[in-house]
Amino acid sequence: MDFDVLIIGGGAAGLSCALVIGSAMEKPYAENKKAGIILHQKTSHLHSALLNNAFGIPAASNGKDVLTNAAYQLQELYPQLTRIEKEKVKEIREIEGGYKVITNKAEYSATDIVVTVGYTSPFRIKGLEEYLIPHEKAKLSKNRVQLKNEDHLVKPGLYVAGTLAGWRSQVVIASGSGAAVATDILTKWNEGEHTKVHDKLA
Repeated sequence: MDFDVLIIGGGAAGLSCALVIGSAMEKPYAENKKAGIILHQKTSHLHSALLNNAFGIPAASNGKDVLTNAAYQLQELYPQLTRIEKEKVKEIREIEGGYKVITNKAEYSATDIVVTVGYTSPFRIKGLEEYLIPHEKAKLSKNRVQLKNEDHLVKPGLYVAGTLAGWRSQVVIASGSGAAVATDILTKWNEGEHTKVHDKLA
């Protein structure tokens, strides 16, 4: 496999998931693990957001700047997590032992994948149609969708986070969803022992 985990999407959920996983890459249970993110951000709703009510983000922050800064933070702090840029996922196929992710430029294999793209319809990634359902926490008139899941898990090895997991479109909710999936994956790597990552002041 190219990756032990590959995150699809560079919005709040995807970057949050990547930051938490990246922060754990030097832990003993993550030794020799390979993690990556397909950092496609063009469709993120944060591009048009003005953030005044998001915990930890200064008032009047431009959502596009928040995305850019988070991607830079990921690169600077956790370079061991592979960033794949300027590619868009077209299809996901189940293969023996994991999944194949097909973009407009390349193909990747991963044991686990985390889908964190938006919840707009029509949904444009092939291979996930059987899991699509109407979004349970959005206005019917908006025609939003989600992937059917149980606590972010669609099926073994296939996770979903953010609005596509059925959460409301608030940046802190999406971020928390992505972080939750990250800790589930770290727990899996840690042989089922519940795992989280905290840095502490000296």
